[in-house]
Amino acid sequence: MASETRLKAGALLSLAGIAVLAFGAGVVHDSPRLAVLCLLATLPLVASLWRCIDRLGALRRPAPPSAPGLPIEQQALLDNALALEARLEHTPVALFRIDGPGGDGQVAPLNGNARKLVAPGRASDPADLYRQLAAQPGERRALIDFETERGTERALLAVSSLTLQGRAQRLAALMPVESELEAEALHAWRQLVHVLTHEIMNSLTPVASLSHTAYGLLGEFRGALPEDVGLDLSTALDAIRRRADSLVDFVASYRSLSNVPPARPERLRLDALFERVAALVGPGWRARGGAVEFSVEPASLELMADPGQLEQALINLLKNAFEATAGNEGKAGHAWVAARLVRGGRLRIEVSDDGPGVPDGLAAHIFTPFFTTKKQGGGIGLAMVRHLVHENGGTVRHARSVGRGARFVLTF
Repeated sequence: MASETRLKAGALLSLAGIAVLAFGAGVVHDSPRLAVLCLLATLPLVASLWRCIDRLGALRRPAPPSAPGLPIEQQALLDNALALEARLEHTPVALFRIDGPGGDGQVAPLNGNARKLVAPGRASDPADLYRQLAAQPGERRALIDFETERGTERALLAVSSLTLQGRAQRLAALMPVESELEAEALHAWRQLVHVLTHEIMNSLTPVASLSHTAYGLLGEFRGALPEDVGLDLSTALDAIRRRADSLVDFVASYRSLSNVPPARPERLRLDALFERVAALVGPGWRARGGAVEFSVEPASLELMADPGQLEQALINLLKNAFEATAGNEGKAGHAWVAARLVRGGRLRIEVSDDGPGVPDGLAAHIFTPFFTTKKQGGGIGLAMVRHLVHENGGTVRHARSVGRGARFVLTF
């Protein structure tokens, strides 16, 4: 410190000497203006030299003594607590704290997944979800339903009771399983359809072939049979032949459900996709006096998906809408397809119509293979839609419409 002070004092004396010499030069030449200019010229030199001396002193100054650390035991406890907090934050389930022994209490999220679940874009009514959690007794496992932006979501709930600092609390772990359950159910149906169609086709194909052969042979030998016998045989073989052909076509349509090729996603613009779908389905609607309206917001919206599979899913939904609106009283029928970004950065495509809609009691079964509400339907259309959407990483739900008609929501 003393050496630094002496260094600064010496520098000041040197600079003062330079300033005096500069001023004296102006006086000798009898020029006050020159003296002032010489003094001003020395000022930058003074400032620069002073900064250098100050930095040199800072480098030579000893570093302040570091604060004493925690004892080893306390530091280990702190490290363990921080590690436990990090693991809790990234636990792959949503954890909630429920104050109170049971039946009621305040609910608060404990980790990142819980906060995401009640953030905009997931649970559409977080207060309702909190009420469901608060009503759960301790030591229980159950499946609960709650509404999200993508539709009704099912989740596996496990509740445990504990006491912390003399206060009764419950810890609720919530794991949404709707997508996993749908994927497993779809896989099971595909396997079942594959087995059934394989076995049925193995038995049905020879029946159809033999019925055609027998019907052809009957025409050659009809003259050798009594007229009434030949007529009865012809009628019976013709009925067998027609029904066998119809069943072959029916089973073949279900075989397509289990033989869908894997998706080949690519970046596609939704406005271009909608233009292709409009060109395919629009003429039928206009011929009946109706219309299909397409909208994309924003217009540059893009999606990674298989263009052919997503196009087929939309065509199936619009085909259902076309058939559902055919009986509209005094109306030609309209359908709407809208794509937009919703909360949480998700892409949503809504397909709706102004038909009679889906009865409430049947809404839970409409995606099940073989289930249909039509007199002439095979129950394959919506099952295929769900499979195609799942193949491209999305989900499809039936959503209740504000007015009349059906509304289907595809979320990616």
